[in-house]
Amino acid sequence: MNIEILKREISFRTSRSSGSGGQHVNKVATKVELIFNVEASEIVTEEKNALILKRLSNRINKDGELTITCQESRSQLKNKQIAWQKFEKLLQKALAPAKKRKKVKPLVAEKKKRLASKKKQSEKKALRKK
Repeated sequence: MNIEILKREISFRTSRSSGSGGQHVNKVATKVELIFNVEASEIVTEEKNALILKRLSNRINKDGELTITCQESRSQLKNKQIAWQKFEKLLQKALAPAKKRKKVKPLVAEKKKRLASKKKQSEKKALRKK
């Protein structure tokens, strides 16, 4: 994906951050929200769009917007950078191909151990009978 076009499709919203900071907190909007409309994106193909919507469904609101919030730093610029990094990681993770599951047979030792524990359990219960 072209990062420059992607940056144009992203918007940032700032607000006052919660937490400590003294008088500075009451004056400066350091909390940053990165907003990316997945459904209206021109750069994301339909296949990738479907993948993102499926894998990040818990982070996308009903308007089709992916929102990432950051208020880790007291600096608005630093929070923007952190939010952007989180966004990149989320997209990479969502678009990564799923690993194929390898079928594995149970080991002989595991099977013997399971059967032995079942036998021990049945003997214990059999001893309770008259």
